[in-house]
Amino acid sequence: MGIDIDDPDPGDRTGDVTLVFSLGAARRLSDPEAAIANARKWSRHVGIVANDADAVERFVRETGVENDYTLRNWDKWGTLGDIHEESGAPRAVFVGASTANRRVATHVGFEYLPIDEAAEKAGWALSEPERSSESGVISRLWRALRARLD
Repeated sequence: MGIDIDDPDPGDRTGDVTLVFSLGAARRLSDPEAAIANARKWSRHVGIVANDADAVERFVRETGVENDYTLRNWDKWGTLGDIHEESGAPRAVFVGASTANRRVATHVGFEYLPIDEAAEKAGWALSEPERSSESGVISRLWRALRARLD
């Protein structure tokens, strides 16, 4: 089961990098839509992944970000592995916000770049870390409960 890269003509993308953000890293961006649009200027494919595909879908919808990857109910490890195999870019970079993200990236063959370092290099503004703290089992349960109450 592969990842679908949602680009009708990937041959038009000439960047040397496949860039993938963890959901936690994407949440740290002050303006995710602008940062990802900027990344598209020098990347072949840009997207967001997480163990919770529904959370990524909500984030994409709420922020107006275009995600190049169609996520299935698959964990981050499998998703990144599929992206790495199918992207065709010479470099694959995973921008993350935790040591767990670093482990995943190096295990599947991605270069790892912490969100703070990526933002500094690219000139992206970051929000306060507290805004991006919704991760882990407790946060996923809390979000599921809030969704049912709404």
